[in-house]
Amino acid sequence: MKIGFIGLGEMGLPMALNLLKAGHELTVWNRSPQRAEPLVAQGARLAATAAEVCGKAESGHADAVFVMLADDTALRQVLEAGGVLAALAGPTVLVNLATVSVAYAQALAAEVAGKGAGYVAAPVFGRSDMAAAAQLNIVAAGAAGAIEQVLPLLQAMGKKIWPAGDAPERANVIKIAGNFMLASSIEMMAEATAFTRAHGIAAADFLEVMTQTLFAAPAFINYGKLIAEQRYEPAGFKMQLGLKDVELALTAAGTARVPMPLAALVRDSLLDALAHDGTDKDWAMLAQTAARRAGLA
Repeated sequence: MKIGFIGLGEMGLPMALNLLKAGHELTVWNRSPQRAEPLVAQGARLAATAAEVCGKAESGHADAVFVMLADDTALRQVLEAGGVLAALAGPTVLVNLATVSVAYAQALAAEVAGKGAGYVAAPVFGRSDMAAAAQLNIVAAGAAGAIEQVLPLLQAMGKKIWPAGDAPERANVIKIAGNFMLASSIEMMAEATAFTRAHGIAAADFLEVMTQTLFAAPAFINYGKLIAEQRYEPAGFKMQLGLKDVELALTAAGTARVPMPLAALVRDSLLDALAHDGTDKDWAMLAQTAARRAGLA
């Protein structure tokens, strides 16, 4: 298939590489062109502009265009100011892999439909190592025909595709809720670890017991290991992105009149961490914030 891919960050680059490995024709674009070098070396074409990844009538429109950017603002800049939406045509399905607000997910779906193109929201669960291994869990929502068109491409990047219905924003709701649960789990481990440390128990000893008994799940095991080792760099998921997602949850919850008091607490902890030099750190650094509050760091 003929594919365009926009956004070659820590997640986008390995995902695009897996599409190349699956034998697809790939055109890529990134704000920093040097990020595309590993892909170009393996046969991808580097577009001069974001709009170019959509292809043209005379050379053939792309079957799908994937976008993996940080937030609503970045997406608007690239899709609107960058001319991607204007370049979309009927045969193309735009696949948004990013975590965006529910409101923008709805607006974007309507905008793409107005161009006669397809739209699929397909946010992913997993860090960059899972992206490289094509082991992501991908939540996909959109019209059945659009999902069917891009399903082989999603399968090349993930170990399981989780259908979420025909309203694209449903996939973003699931992703935002999932990231809120992750943030809350990290905050819980952070506070519990500070508590046990204050009573003379090493973080590694406490977390080993918890992650092999009551909380023997990947999220607790993986983040527990980072907390025990105090390993917050390089960030697999940056603190500021975690804050963005929790704030997305609070905004969407307010629209639906759903109280989320725990989300507000976690947001404040993330803000505290960011105020103490956590900008480029993994959000597991919430453990350091809890320790500082307890006078342990």
